[in-house]
Amino acid sequence: MASPLPAQESEVRHAAVERMIEHDLRGRGIRDQRVLDAMRRVPRARFVPPELAARAYEDRPLPIGHGQTISQPYVVAWMTESLQLRGDEKVLEIGTGSGYQAAVLAELGVQVYSIEIVEALALRARQLLNTLPYANVFLRTGDGYRGWPEAAPFDAILLTAAPGRIPQPLRDQLAVGGRMVLPLGEQDDRGQTMLRILRTQDGFTEQRLGSVRFVPMTGEVQTSP
Repeated sequence: MASPLPAQESEVRHAAVERMIEHDLRGRGIRDQRVLDAMRRVPRARFVPPELAARAYEDRPLPIGHGQTISQPYVVAWMTESLQLRGDEKVLEIGTGSGYQAAVLAELGVQVYSIEIVEALALRARQLLNTLPYANVFLRTGDGYRGWPEAAPFDAILLTAAPGRIPQPLRDQLAVGGRMVLPLGEQDDRGQTMLRILRTQDGFTEQRLGSVRFVPMTGEVQTSP
């Protein structure tokens, strides 16, 4: 475990965290107290490069290397809240990145299955999450297009990179009654759309949540028909 922060540094971090919670999250409409508490507990500064640690609690995305970013706190909270989790679900995350979103989900008590296509990011996230530690997070290095079939079905699926179309294997692995939240669309001037998809007995329903900008999902999704 990390050694305790010096008192002054701890106070600065506490103030930054509380500003994030009250101004950037609650102030912008995040209402689920369990999500707010999870965001408060996860040490976001551990999930960004050391030279950016002082900016970790600003409401903006930050680079984490390999052309990837850690999403801004509001977007992480918004997507998490949109999954409408109770705390006893099985959740698939496509795009581990830094591991921050997986940690927030783990704080809610769900089982997290997370896949990262960039091996270096997957290794770094695994090492960090093991030190925190989260026994309810399972990581895999690979292409998330085909999901995690042996662990399916999932009560919720979250994509942290934007595909041009929704991979059919992910639709298939969503349980009836489950929710999928993802940014959808190409990375161009029109931006992308955040969608929430509900699987019903009769098929799927879609709800548009807003406009966003995410890094594109890579791998098989780029070549599949």
